[in-house]
Amino acid sequence: MFRTESHRAHDATNDPRTAAESHGRTAPDLEAFAKEVEALREELSAALSAEDARHIEKMARWGRLASGLGYATAWLAPNPLSAGLLALGSSARWTMVMHHISHKGMDAVPDAKPHMNSKVFAQGRRRLIDWLDWVHPEAWAYEHNVLHHYRTGEVVDPDLVEHHMQPMRDANLPMPAKLAVVGFWALTWRLTYYAPNTFQVLQKARKDRAERRSHEARDEVTPTEDRLLSAFNPRTAEGRAFLRTIAPYAVGRFVVGPLAFLPLGPLASINVLLNTAMAEALTNLHTFCLIAPNHAGEDVFRFEEKPLNRADLYARQVLGSVNFRGGNDVADFLQGFLNYQIEHHLFPELPPLKLRQAQPKVEALCKKYGLPYVREGLRGRVGKLVDIMTGKSSMRRAKTAYDAMSR
Repeated sequence: MFRTESHRAHDATNDPRTAAESHGRTAPDLEAFAKEVEALREELSAALSAEDARHIEKMARWGRLASGLGYATAWLAPNPLSAGLLALGSSARWTMVMHHISHKGMDAVPDAKPHMNSKVFAQGRRRLIDWLDWVHPEAWAYEHNVLHHYRTGEVVDPDLVEHHMQPMRDANLPMPAKLAVVGFWALTWRLTYYAPNTFQVLQKARKDRAERRSHEARDEVTPTEDRLLSAFNPRTAEGRAFLRTIAPYAVGRFVVGPLAFLPLGPLASINVLLNTAMAEALTNLHTFCLIAPNHAGEDVFRFEEKPLNRADLYARQVLGSVNFRGGNDVADFLQGFLNYQIEHHLFPELPPLKLRQAQPKVEALCKKYGLPYVREGLRGRVGKLVDIMTGKSSMRRAKTAYDAMSR
């Protein structure tokens, strides 16, 4: 589906096997790898069952339970337990429920509840019920599902941390100052990065389509800091529109929620507000540690060109992604099922349980074809992320997956 005459000419003159032979070794057969990936997708899709529906419903219940227990105790006093439970509930709603449903992960699952369909979940007024967050569902779906997944590791990828942090990487600042900046992003990023970035990316895409701009022009990237700052400008129409998109969450989370406890007394409302504020910081920190390291590290590739074909696309999902350890519901829940990032990038339309089932098979395929399959504990990956953000280390670079594997 990505094949063109120019790509065929490119392959003829830049055959990865030829390049590998010049280095005295054989490059992986990425076309054969792609065929096996697609065969595995068919196998997993054919095995979709009511078990997948029950599983994600269980994960959603665990998230609601965490939120419920958090609110049930938040009015008593400001405390880390209530704040942590509220944070866990918010994280689960994003990373496991919204994330997979927006990828159409439940659309083909037997017995999945109607509201879990991607065309229903968090759409319109259901945003208030299904996924009320700083990030607007439509903006998230475009920025993440389209740009990030199909342009993984490229400059236009909104999750390419190394590129977005380049000003700080290059800054002549002492390491403690850089770590303080990392801490700021980690504790605030849903509001200060994800919400404005997804909104601005969607707005640009709409404008590009309306003006019928060329694909090359559409790939022009506005500096991240300019995008983020302009979103909060109330003097512009776009700024006011963005502020309207985040208002429902701000009011619901920090006004309506605490006021609901007013019958228990003013102190109860204040305690809920304080716990909610702590939960906001903890949710940011939790999701930052789960999401940001997925495509960052000195052992992870970034790419200079678009995918040449489906084989290139599939291979770069492996080369540009990392997994965390896990393998059971508790560990996977706490990691938002983002510990199966490689499988998710190969099969974004599959529900969480299928990603766990796919993991050993994908790892075996990568071993068979000589693709590096990175799987490490969360702590180690966060450390590698911080090194990238501060400029202590750099990612591997290649034009395409063929280029990466011919070295």
